[in-house]
Amino acid sequence: MEKVKTENCMVCGSTLLYLEEVREVICNFCGKKEVAYICCPVGHYICEQCHGKGALDVIKGFVLATKEEDPFSIAEVLMTHPELPFLGCEHASIAAGAFLAALRNTGRIQVSDEKISSTLMRVQKQSIAGYCALNGCCGIVVGIGAVFGTIMGATCPKDRESAITMHAFTRVAEAIANDVGPMCCKSFVRTALGVGYNLAKEYLNIELPIHRNIDCLYSEQNPHGCRQSKCLYFPKSR
Repeated sequence: MEKVKTENCMVCGSTLLYLEEVREVICNFCGKKEVAYICCPVGHYICEQCHGKGALDVIKGFVLATKEEDPFSIAEVLMTHPELPFLGCEHASIAAGAFLAALRNTGRIQVSDEKISSTLMRVQKQSIAGYCALNGCCGIVVGIGAVFGTIMGATCPKDRESAITMHAFTRVAEAIANDVGPMCCKSFVRTALGVGYNLAKEYLNIELPIHRNIDCLYSEQNPHGCRQSKCLYFPKSR
């Protein structure tokens, strides 16, 4: 059977509908009832837990095992996973995991496997389908903010640690806002990691080894159309 394109409905391949009003739906995989703003025109629906189940397991495993210090390299490998939807909040876990793993692998900071796992769990709880448009903030921003929250130990009673975490969140959000039109999770991951690189130098005194010469492999897959020459990662040969 032909593989359904991950930018469309995972059941039948139809182009997904982005609704302005909430709709009651039932997950085709697990039968859970919930409300949603994104669904298939035929009526199919995949809940958040089932949507990225395979990809999220791979992301966590790879992030915990890699010794790579370049967050871009980690993210690019993870974005090739065949079960990763083209547009999906799994990309927030990729950004957070790639950034946190790269920082740990420099040996400049100590981050346990448990801390990485808990960071990914917190990101997945906040970054859910439709988060970007409906709540006004891309879930990938949450991912980078969570990394700084973990490293700084940011909690409500703290001052500088919480301020740095929020500054990181704000700067990533601003950078991604300049990339919108139409939305592209692949581009946003790369933009977020570029800002993360600068933030790591500024606040953590860590300069990560990164490569920025990336030709995107996914420009034909965006169901809303690629930004093409407006995107820094659009292949130069086209």
